Amino acid sequence: TQVLRKSLQRGIVLSTGSFLVYEAHKLISGFAEVHASFKVEDVIEQADYLYGSGETEKLYRLLVQHKNSDDAELLWRLARSSRDLAQLGSTSAEEKKQLTYDSLEYAKKALEKNESNFAAHKWYGICLSDVGDYEGIKTKIGNAVIIKEHFQRAIELNPKDATTIHLIGIWCYSFAEMPWYQRKIAATLFATPPTSTFQEALRYFHMAEEADPNFYSKNLLFLGKTYLKLNNKKMALLWLSKAKEYPAQTEEDKQV
Repeated sequence: TQVLRKSLQRGIVLSTGSFLVYEAHKLISGFAEVHASFKVEDVIEQADYLYGSGETEKLYRLLVQHKNSDDAELLWRLARSSRDLAQLGSTSAEEKKQLTYDSLEYAKKALEKNESNFAAHKWYGICLSDVGDYEGIKTKIGNAVIIKEHFQRAIELNPKDATTIHLIGIWCYSFAEMPWYQRKIAATLFATPPTSTFQEALRYFHMAEEADPNFYSKNLLFLGKTYLKLNNKKMALLWLSKAKEYPAQTEEDKQV
């Protein structure tokens, strides 16, 4: 109130109505900006609480209200939330497809707003891969290099993020076991088709485990599967046993 009174007094002294309007607008805009910044922080805090609680539908309802936001932190969370909702068994096939495409748009927008946000790169890569499931194997393989580049950029920005390291391991594993007909498709799309080995995949799965031990049931599973591919049954049994004993908290854990 004091600030407003002083501004009004300055306007009266100068005897300019336009000045009064300008000052009032500036004050209101300033207060609105402060309020908006607090609001974003509050939404993010609430969103992270709901995510940690496994409240997928509530989280989506909260975040989708902010789909026109310019904040990358909100947008990548909305991309993740849309994808999580698409994965629920109760979501219809039509809704799943729409949510999958929506999630890619939100991740893309997050990247446009902040290229230095590691999570935006991570979720853009994940969502681009998901969209490939609807657009055919040729598109999925064609996007593979872009997906890996975004995962690698995410790791550059946050080397401690075990999930992204795991995802590069999955990328390597997928190319290592790629059937011959998919390799032929890759050869038509790239002058030098992307390739990988099970040894490379194993290195990333171990790196993920070192960054955050026992963080993800699927990383344990793929350590076991990769050792099986390398004919090391003793190490495969070790990691598959850990995956089997992992406390199942999500639907994915149960599937693992």
